[in-house]
Amino acid sequence: EVQLVESGGGLVQAGGSLTLSCAASGFIFDDYVIGWFRQAPGKEREGVSYIATSDGSTHYADSVKGRFTISSDNTKKAVYLRMNSLKPEDTAVYYCAAQPEHKLLWAAGISSFTARDFGSWGRGTQVTVSS
Repeated sequence: EVQLVESGGGLVQAGGSLTLSCAASGFIFDDYVIGWFRQAPGKEREGVSYIATSDGSTHYADSVKGRFTISSDNTKKAVYLRMNSLKPEDTAVYYCAAQPEHKLLWAAGISSFTARDFGSWGRGTQVTVSS
């Protein structure tokens, strides 16, 4: 059974930093795409950043490029999201999601994936950025 557990959320002032962690278990970690998504109240869930654990290819939403960095540690079965220069609009529940690479349609590349493409989800961790 695929299990994903997020941690590292919290309250931070604008301009501050947080690192989210996603601990994975129950599947072969080396050939998955792991994504970070976020959902603010009243808004749709949006993709923030993805990483393919087989080759390290990544995607970032335009809103976080240059501020967030995704990384994976395949030996620990963990994915991290380092968030710098946080803004109040980054406030949301952040979710970790996973999908086997062979079950994704790669024709348009890693940037084309959406929440509907991911089959396994964690419960989320709250990030609140105060102004």
